Amino acid sequence: MNPEHSQWYDFNQETIQALLDDGSSASEPHSIEYHFASDNFDRLEKAAVDAFKAGFEVGDAEELILDDGGTLFCFDAVVERPLDLEQINQDTQTLLTIADKHRVHYDGWGTYFVE
Repeated sequence: MNPEHSQWYDFNQETIQALLDDGSSASEPHSIEYHFASDNFDRLEKAAVDAFKAGFEVGDAEELILDDGGTLFCFDAVVERPLDLEQINQDTQTLLTIADKHRVHYDGWGTYFVE
């Protein structure tokens, strides 16, 4: 297994556990936002199309100006899921494969507390 991918699976487990420890519901759906970024808009756009084809809602790309004057483009791939480690790991694998294919950066995920 790719060491970077392994780190993301550890991140998934730690993040889910932290949410559960804080009292977020394991069974209620959470809006999971998976993050992507690239300095190349065309590659990012192709990754967004593949994420959409894989069943994720894809937001519009945003343009960020970095402190060094460079430009970074980013988008979120969103899905409603309970806090199920196996399902989130499957999503992560799908999205890491897409990121690797298009040479864009996968930057993890986030969600909000759900009672």
